[in-house]
Amino acid sequence: MSRSGELARIIRERAGDRPPDYGLILGSGLGHLADMVDGATIPYADLDGFPAAGVSGHVPRLSVGWFEDRRVAVFGGRAHYYEHGRADAMRLPLEVLRDLGCDRLIVTNAAGSLRDDMPPGGLMLLDDHIAFAGTNPLIGEPSEDRFVPMTDAHDPQIRAALRSAAAAEGIDLPGGVYCWFSGPSFETPAEIRAARVLGADAVGMSTVPEIILGRFLGLRCAAVSVITNMGAGLSSEPIGHAHTKAMAPVGAALLERVLRRLMRD
Repeated sequence: MSRSGELARIIRERAGDRPPDYGLILGSGLGHLADMVDGATIPYADLDGFPAAGVSGHVPRLSVGWFEDRRVAVFGGRAHYYEHGRADAMRLPLEVLRDLGCDRLIVTNAAGSLRDDMPPGGLMLLDDHIAFAGTNPLIGEPSEDRFVPMTDAHDPQIRAALRSAAAAEGIDLPGGVYCWFSGPSFETPAEIRAARVLGADAVGMSTVPEIILGRFLGLRCAAVSVITNMGAGLSSEPIGHAHTKAMAPVGAALLERVLRRLMRD
């Protein structure tokens, strides 16, 4: 049995056999959303190969159970490329999600806005992304499955369902393009200007590797950003991880409402 298959077996023993309808990966400052799940909670430390807690604001545990009317698997934290130089750091958890029988993934993150009409405290639905970091989580994959088409990397049907859920809650959910920078340093004002020229609407240090891995593994993927700050040079507010964690709960309250409505509808 593969390592991911063995971990899936361990999770089923604790959480039950029914496959999750959705997998969710939670971004910086959003880990508390795992508390929404009525079911089993498994520390990453109990799942050999899962990432440790390398960044504050992430909660290293997997919660599997019910969220409203859907069964979910919620990853309370992620590993980032900037922590170890591995873009495929979340490959094993996503392989486990697949082996649990789940085929839909929603990724969340904290991001910096490049648009005046998308201020901190709001949300952005990813319509597409730019892999500006210059690496790829499938580098070194030996099979020809590594040549993954990315035209509909962000699943149109899941995006439409998220928009519908947001509209039903009276929450603004603009679509936009997310630009992945490697981090851990924040972007310079010049890099922000470059990203805007390239067509980006928000910037961040995660998500894109997980979307690429998800598509490689046959998952239907979507992603939502919680806007925590404006990009460098676009406002006078401070930019830093502490600021990100402080602002994340504002957008997280909106995101929770959208997700609850999605799971009910």
